[in-house]
Amino acid sequence: MYKDKKILAIIPARGGSKGIPKKNIIDLLGKPLLYYSIKGAKESKYLDKIVVSTDDKEIAEVTESLGIDVPFLRPKELSQDNSKSIDAFIHSIKEIEKLGKRYDYILLLQNTSPLRQSWHIDEAIEKLLESDERSLVSVSEVTEHPCIMRTLDEKGNTLPLISMTGDMRRQDFPPIYIVNGAIYIQKNDEHLNLNTNLNGGKLAYVMEREYSVDIDEYLDLEIATHYLKRMKEENL
Repeated sequence: MYKDKKILAIIPARGGSKGIPKKNIIDLLGKPLLYYSIKGAKESKYLDKIVVSTDDKEIAEVTESLGIDVPFLRPKELSQDNSKSIDAFIHSIKEIEKLGKRYDYILLLQNTSPLRQSWHIDEAIEKLLESDERSLVSVSEVTEHPCIMRTLDEKGNTLPLISMTGDMRRQDFPPIYIVNGAIYIQKNDEHLNLNTNLNGGKLAYVMEREYSVDIDEYLDLEIATHYLKRMKEENL
């Protein structure tokens, strides 16, 4: 709870994953990937409830072994490759409300962001609830700037993705940010529904790139392993 507002965290972790089979419970430094998001959420100062949204009984068992109850399973039709995050998000909220619980703010913590720390969660909550906005999304600065990106026309000629002066130095490029998938927060009011665009959160919470690794392929696991080892050595 923060500023007398009750806060729920939802961690989506469906069973199907084509890029990395069983990705949500794959081993990462001796722990299932799911462990890191649960750990960060449990160490938050402000979260009142943590729910893992899954359709998979094995993932549910791993979740319970990590100290989080799984009061319901997500329907298979909301757990397909083309399923939207907002569908699972709203489903979880409704299931929790069926149990007689209602929360003022809802966080979506994607399980594929294992480097997100509890203090990131708390800072994001503080930033949103101290503002007049009703939604927040975490972002990080891009490594490949769109100023040097090109599209190609039908003749194979390059076209700039965005306009810029020809003599602009790389170090003078304006900062550009990308939604990194680590933290989404929405106020739980009449505006939150299946048409809500989670990526369209109004307020930005900026995270450093080293905490913004998103596990999509095996190379991402190697990068996350590198950073986790360094954090362990530095006692972060």
